[in-house]
Amino acid sequence: MKAVKISEHVYWVGVIDWNLREFHGYSTKRGSTYNSYLIMAEKPTLVETVKAPFKDEMLERIASVIDPKDIKYIVSGHAEMDHSGSIPHMIDLIKPEKVVASTMGVKALQDHFHLTHPIIPVKDGDTLSLGNMELKFLETRMIHWPDSMFSYLAKDELLFSQDAFGMHLASSERFADEVAHDVRLEETAKYYANIILPYSSFVLKLIERWKGINLNVKFIATDHGPIWRDGGAEIIPLYEKWALQKPEKKAVIIYDTMWKSTEAMANEIAGGLIEEGVETVVLPLAASSRSDVALHVLSAGAVFIGSPTLNNNIFPSVADSLVYLKGLRPKNKIGAAFGSYGWGGEALEQLNQWMKDIGIELVSDGVKVKYVPREEDLVKCFELGRDAAARLKELV
Repeated sequence: MKAVKISEHVYWVGVIDWNLREFHGYSTKRGSTYNSYLIMAEKPTLVETVKAPFKDEMLERIASVIDPKDIKYIVSGHAEMDHSGSIPHMIDLIKPEKVVASTMGVKALQDHFHLTHPIIPVKDGDTLSLGNMELKFLETRMIHWPDSMFSYLAKDELLFSQDAFGMHLASSERFADEVAHDVRLEETAKYYANIILPYSSFVLKLIERWKGINLNVKFIATDHGPIWRDGGAEIIPLYEKWALQKPEKKAVIIYDTMWKSTEAMANEIAGGLIEEGVETVVLPLAASSRSDVALHVLSAGAVFIGSPTLNNNIFPSVADSLVYLKGLRPKNKIGAAFGSYGWGGEALEQLNQWMKDIGIELVSDGVKVKYVPREEDLVKCFELGRDAAARLKELV
């Protein structure tokens, strides 16, 4: 396991988690990385560590460049344990002169690990001398934790961006431009939709600030996934677009079904949307994860949710996705609910309320069908798709 040089003075010493398939309810079908970086300054500095079970792999990579015990400083930009998990072990091993985190990061690290070693708090704009170069710190609270902090190494024009601008992707490529464009676009969008979306207002403030502070940035070294070496030319406009959440001419239909009746309704709604030229994605929850739902809702201007009634309630898989979406707080969506039932039929009214609570503007009271849809019921679904498409075109 060898380090990878990513700039004149910085090495990637992180790990690749090829096996990861779930992260806090987020489906990570392509695995992930936990990125750690070694700055070869007069005071060698480790920026981030890795998830605790992977500490030996990180140490092996560090040892390919330097004796780990020669590291003088550790910088924590984000206290979540996939990045901070090895900090206690590293403190015991190398006895660093300084461990640095944001003010909120100090509190989080202490609450996680109950450390006796002092953690030095740094504020927005503070610097840390590494001897022949320095790190500058920029607090980025709530992107996506209260402790989140960027670190900027002017000597290499390199920004350590913690979880911002990252993606869950296990890959042998260390740079984003080496990854197929469709893969990196999907994984960065999925990461934003599932992790960063609730904090979009903070993202917009950061981007506005970014334009004003005029940092010379060539590399953006994230905590997950490959490193951007285009100065943010690709990822920053995408973050701004996703944070603004302007509606697009795209619809997503999310549903589950018991005896294919709700499925037939979903397909007819899709037909009406498609006939009106709306890009349409149909997500049967039997084959789609909640994080796939979040990914497609991110770019959709219209959201349709369908469920049969089971035990006087919404179908469990649909309820799961609704709870997840509510927490992500998507904005600027229109939509409608639909579903079949046997005798009670309570699911449609519950779906309507959930969609209102999420913030989706309802364009219809929805379509409810008893048992198997008749031809006239399917026509209603088709017309619902067409009517919603007309409304969506007014908004985009």
